[in-house]
Amino acid sequence: MDLRIFTEPQQGASYDDLLRVAKKTEDAGFDAFFRSDHFLKMGGVSGLPGPTDAWVTLGGLARETSRIRLGTLVTAATFRHPSVLAISVAQVDQMSGGRVDFGFGAGWYEAEHTAYGIELPPLKERFDRYTEQLEIITGLWETREGDTFSFAGEHYQLEDSPALPKPAQSPRPPVIIGGGGKKRTPALAARFADEFNAAFTDAATAAAQFDRVEDAAREIGRDPKEITRSSAKTVCVGADDAEVARRAAAIGREVDELRQNGLAGTPAEVVDAIGRFREETGITRLYLQLLDLSDLDHIDLIASAIMPQLD
Repeated sequence: MDLRIFTEPQQGASYDDLLRVAKKTEDAGFDAFFRSDHFLKMGGVSGLPGPTDAWVTLGGLARETSRIRLGTLVTAATFRHPSVLAISVAQVDQMSGGRVDFGFGAGWYEAEHTAYGIELPPLKERFDRYTEQLEIITGLWETREGDTFSFAGEHYQLEDSPALPKPAQSPRPPVIIGGGGKKRTPALAARFADEFNAAFTDAATAAAQFDRVEDAAREIGRDPKEITRSSAKTVCVGADDAEVARRAAAIGREVDELRQNGLAGTPAEVVDAIGRFREETGITRLYLQLLDLSDLDHIDLIASAIMPQLD
């Protein structure tokens, strides 16, 4: 089981905060450091000092770390032109020595689009654009050096692009797709994804979506085993009940709610919960959503008391 640390910096974190967490993530032995791609806080937090750009952040972290993989859950297709995004991600992959995983979604959070004047098309058009973006980004990366890439879609057109720069990973960084759509999402995952993430959902819902992705892969002649199954869960671990309650209060959540919807409790309780979820869904990778980025001891506890039991 790969354990990855996943952060939500729009809730209130500077680059220096993220750097401390990323370095602790690497030192503690986790597989990867991930962040969300949002420009506006959610809920009752202040969000101060304000948003940080996902790929600017990851470019900085690429030069400050040496082992952990780096990525997004997930980059929003509405925020950036696909050609520009392909260049940015390829550059970060080069800066990291080939340690980028590219999580990519259609975009959804209407309030942040309104706040920053970013267009949020209706759902069908959004998925049409998202599909074209996947075709463009992977097409640019996979074009052989010296060849050119062209694309004629409804929303995007490229003509004789040199398709540069190339990412360090060949033919491209792994692509992560997620979401609960029952038709278009599994079909896109079957075509483009190296990993499918069923985030913040119960085991039965996750298993059903993984099955849809597998069915879609078989329909196009792809081996479903090529697509890693993963999930994301809010985590709140304590050495005892008092510490669990303290950490839950620090993020404004109730322990019972976190036990039901996330991973909360003592290390033994959380290991048991992960084991049940893994057995019911077949996941081999888990993103642990940390909401209190000042609590580095939390990362150490998970690394020492949980990680060794999941080998």
